[in-house]
Amino acid sequence: MLKSTAMVASMTLISRLLGFVRDLIIARTFGADAATDAFFVAFRIPNFLRRLFAEGAFSQGLVPILSELRAAKDAAAARQTIAHMAGTLGLVAALLTGLGMAAAPILTLLFAPGFHAQPFQYGWAVDMLRITFPYLFFVMLTAFAGGVLQTWGQFAVPALTPALLNLAMIAAALWLAPLLKQPVEALAWGVFTAGILQLVFQLPSLWGIRQLSLPRPARRDREVLRMFRSMGPAILGVSANQINLLLDTLVASFLASGSVSWLYYSDRLVELPQGLLGVAIGTAILPHLAAVHLGRDSDGFSRTLDWALRWVALLGLPATVGLMILAKPLVSTLFEHDEFSDYDAEMASRSLIAYAAGLPGAIAVKALASGFSARRDVRTPLRYGLRAIAANGVLAPVLAFLLAPHGWGHAGLAGATAAAASFNALLLFGKLLADGTYRPDASWRRFGARLIISNVAMGALLTQALESPWTDWSASERIVRLGLWIAAGFAVYLISLLLAGLRPRHLLLSEKA
Repeated sequence: MLKSTAMVASMTLISRLLGFVRDLIIARTFGADAATDAFFVAFRIPNFLRRLFAEGAFSQGLVPILSELRAAKDAAAARQTIAHMAGTLGLVAALLTGLGMAAAPILTLLFAPGFHAQPFQYGWAVDMLRITFPYLFFVMLTAFAGGVLQTWGQFAVPALTPALLNLAMIAAALWLAPLLKQPVEALAWGVFTAGILQLVFQLPSLWGIRQLSLPRPARRDREVLRMFRSMGPAILGVSANQINLLLDTLVASFLASGSVSWLYYSDRLVELPQGLLGVAIGTAILPHLAAVHLGRDSDGFSRTLDWALRWVALLGLPATVGLMILAKPLVSTLFEHDEFSDYDAEMASRSLIAYAAGLPGAIAVKALASGFSARRDVRTPLRYGLRAIAANGVLAPVLAFLLAPHGWGHAGLAGATAAAASFNALLLFGKLLADGTYRPDASWRRFGARLIISNVAMGALLTQALESPWTDWSASERIVRLGLWIAAGFAVYLISLLLAGLRPRHLLLSEKA
């Protein structure tokens, strides 16, 4: 599992780094104005769907079913069932895509109702949404192919696939945008092209595991029905945070111009550790948990969850501390240039601090939900996810409009989303404890004390970085100095852990910390 987690994390890191390059180019080329807000709304909807399907949520419902097919050791039957699943899913995806394109004006009003008062901005968003929405068709089939590959132990290709979206958008911003009357529209065409590339990229790997065959719709196939019955609840159950981010966009459309963009850029920074840790750990442990559950090894199931949560805490907590302390230097270094002003950097750093507070909860949800999905229980994560969405639905607009007069309205949205993610994680954790599925190892108290000491030491060092005159330096100077501060913080954290008594063997599945 550690090897699989490392593989997913390394491939995800490549994608996330390309994502930062993409956002840096977008910020410096297009800035944060009405046109970019319109694109981010048009992109938020298909990108939201990408996160639902491509970042492990789809696999929560699919992998346990495929694990049973693989365990049956009937290769021909498994291949036929997979072809039926792909064909039926493709048909549903095509229908949803057609409906979405036709309903683009309504969808834009639903997700950014504040745009209705700005006809040009609303029109831009509708036009670009019609270009980006077909991405849904391709990403659903891409996610299905990724679930098949993960079940057969192939993690690298599905984890690297999202990088193609970033490459396509970078190419569109650099080479297509100067040719268009509305340059930001190039980004929408980049999203469309990326969908095709991502699906095609997975096909050779499916051929390599002998699971590539012509899709054939079969609505009455028993396994196809099982897939659809579990897919919806599984996706919603682990994607409450993504739904809450979409709600942020809706409310932000009523706030000051640039609010949608500020939230987008700050969310992008939180996505890096969330993808590296949450998606990687959740993806890697799910097939193992499903296999252990089929073998009726309850002790092994609990130890696997314990191992995953240790890594969530070990890496998630310092990521949270670092993002909250270095929020302004990070945003300034990565995005402040030309069209993206120091004022934009200050606004984005406020929402980054708020989003980062919920990072441990958002990461933990991915691991904890696997403890339910592996046992074919998709209802419990769904129920708790809906509660988190409801909590955010109440808290987000209240905080946004209370804090808006003080320039913190968008940060209030981010804070509500962070609180909802933590609430969701606590509900899942409590249920696993209550039903005896997860039994924490007795060494957690000692492990937790080591983490607290190390995070305090790292935080004390990083606060010194805020005394530096970041705005007086050139972009290259900021990059070098920020890198040095991050490296120094990591070194202090690692040394503090070692001095506190943590050893690598304590992080193996069979060891106690």
